[in-house]
Amino acid sequence: MMRNRFEFPLLAAAALLCACGPARPTNTGQPDSVSAAAAAFSQRQGGDAMAFTVQSTAFTAGGTIPARYTCDGANLSPALSWKDAPAGTQSLALIADDPDAPAGTWTHWILWNLPPQATLLPEGVPPSETLANGARQGRNNFQRLGYGGPCPPPGKAHRYFFRLYALDARLDQKPGAVRSELEAAMQGHVLAQSEWMGRYAR
Repeated sequence: MMRNRFEFPLLAAAALLCACGPARPTNTGQPDSVSAAAAAFSQRQGGDAMAFTVQSTAFTAGGTIPARYTCDGANLSPALSWKDAPAGTQSLALIADDPDAPAGTWTHWILWNLPPQATLLPEGVPPSETLANGARQGRNNFQRLGYGGPCPPPGKAHRYFFRLYALDARLDQKPGAVRSELEAAMQGHVLAQSEWMGRYAR
């Protein structure tokens, strides 16, 4: 059967429009495999995993992070609290990062083996290898142990994500580990995740 001479150009144009749909966010600092595992668990468990939330009283979600928590101030870690970790949680891990850093995602804080019954981290967590509750801290991209606050170059505000992960195991990583080592240890153990984001500019 003879095709209309306009059919192929129209089909090609339609295919091009579909391929150029809304772009997905990139360089968020969130490892795909860890994110996918958390999403899959949330779908299986429904409201239990979806209820898991983290927040901070130091700044509003998407709001400006006060200088107190940055390199321009006291450089204290902000207070964080959370609730409704899913059933089966054996420990919690935290990764804080800046996906807008010029050199790529910059890790500001990694912490793991928070006990499952814990519901908060107070302001100003000390830069010690092991906390009183048994949690361990690793090295950030400033090559320092514990928290390193926002310290962006002058210009547009950067986003700072505080992501909390509920895990089905305690991790064997020794204090002082780096982010890649923590993420490798977390693989296959993520039950759910939650995040709180703030912004800071200089």
